[in-house]
Amino acid sequence: MKFQPVIGLEVHVQLKTDTKIFCGCSTSFGSEPNSQTCPVCLGLPGALPVLNKKVVEFAVKAGLATNCSITHRSIFARKNYFYPDLPKGYQISQFEDPICQRGWLDIEVNGETKRIAITRIHMEEDAGKLVHGDIPELEDGSGVDLNRACTPLLEVVSEPDLRSSDEAVSYLKQLHRIVTWLDICDGNMEEGSFRCDANVSVMKVGSEQLGTRAEIKNVNSFKFVKQAIEYEIQRQIDLIEDGGTVVQETRLFDPTSGTTRSMRSKEEAHDYRYFPDPDLVPLVIDADWVLRARHELPELPEHKMQRFITEFSIPEYDAEVLTSSRSLAEYYEECVACHHNGKAVSNWIMGEVIRGLNDSGLSINDCPVTPHMLGELLKLIDNGTISGKIAKTVFDEMWKSGKRPGVIVEEQGLVQVSDNGAIEAIIDEIMAQNAGQVAEYRSGKDKLFGFFVGQVMKVSKGKANPAVVNELLLEKLKG
Repeated sequence: MKFQPVIGLEVHVQLKTDTKIFCGCSTSFGSEPNSQTCPVCLGLPGALPVLNKKVVEFAVKAGLATNCSITHRSIFARKNYFYPDLPKGYQISQFEDPICQRGWLDIEVNGETKRIAITRIHMEEDAGKLVHGDIPELEDGSGVDLNRACTPLLEVVSEPDLRSSDEAVSYLKQLHRIVTWLDICDGNMEEGSFRCDANVSVMKVGSEQLGTRAEIKNVNSFKFVKQAIEYEIQRQIDLIEDGGTVVQETRLFDPTSGTTRSMRSKEEAHDYRYFPDPDLVPLVIDADWVLRARHELPELPEHKMQRFITEFSIPEYDAEVLTSSRSLAEYYEECVACHHNGKAVSNWIMGEVIRGLNDSGLSINDCPVTPHMLGELLKLIDNGTISGKIAKTVFDEMWKSGKRPGVIVEEQGLVQVSDNGAIEAIIDEIMAQNAGQVAEYRSGKDKLFGFFVGQVMKVSKGKANPAVVNELLLEKLKG
């Protein structure tokens, strides 16, 4: 019996606002437990929510960037359920008429493009956080931290269009790139700023009857999403083949064991008893606001990637790497403005720059080598002032000292030697010292040519112009 996985994702995107969605408390991460709370986010009687306009702006941007329609009139609803970290006993969310609807994202898996439909994007508040483990004040019990309560979220709900863990990860990465590109989310998955619930079911191949789904809650890494989905697919297949029945439930993923485990039976939407929140008026967004938001959108990563390929003549792989973040793409464009060889710039950024960032734990925004400095370095290579090998030494010194490349070349005497007479003298000396290897080369051992090049570069301390060295060596070794 063969089965087809069916996967839909609900992604929670924590918005990069300074304050919470319905109150003025800070959203900063890592503060003392319960230090960023007020009567509104604590759910105290008589406290009234006030909508944060920035949250709405971010939601509209996300909707436009994911090809959604923006709802002219949307409403907030109360989603009723009990959980220890939910102060009010309900969550303010959206049910009917969410702010964004009917969008899509294109993903690529194994060289093929597939369109994944987005059902809706809605605004909601986050719950608090239960803290378990070694808490001296509670005699090793559990506590609740409500700093996160009322933090603004967007929930992005896909259609069940995904058919494999690879497709799910590709979709998540595409969405992650968009929300960080728009600067509406910091994308920090370890801190829970971007996390997902995966709805997974299996159905018989050729059947039109969907299987019963299980929801895997709060998975916060691409690697764990892939592992969780693959485990859950196999668990359900094994269960069905053994004569069992898949039940609708919420499950948790354990990264240590690589397995999912049952958390609770899954409630249907009507069990939440949604009804319009009486403390919040309907949200009306006029056409002019949407039009302004559309005009203010930056060039999105997919469009920028295609432009880089055509405008700067770089491969698709290079363009994909360079548009992995908006800051990196901007760094590349600034550098190309200084040095017009797009491929040379791409090679150096994907090589030396990214290596330096990884080794030092810096982001591209903190890179000590500015785009103008890198452009100047590449010009020194092009005009023959330094060789590519020396350029890497200069780059390392630029990274350490922040000095411009021309200053470093002058201070350290690194100017490339292109004078034929000086290089010929070095070659003659090396050939005289290695008469045996010269004879072997002339008898047909062409691979020795590399030996002679290496000796010349060693004697010249890397300063000899490689093109001139190769040309003169070929002439002299021929005899």
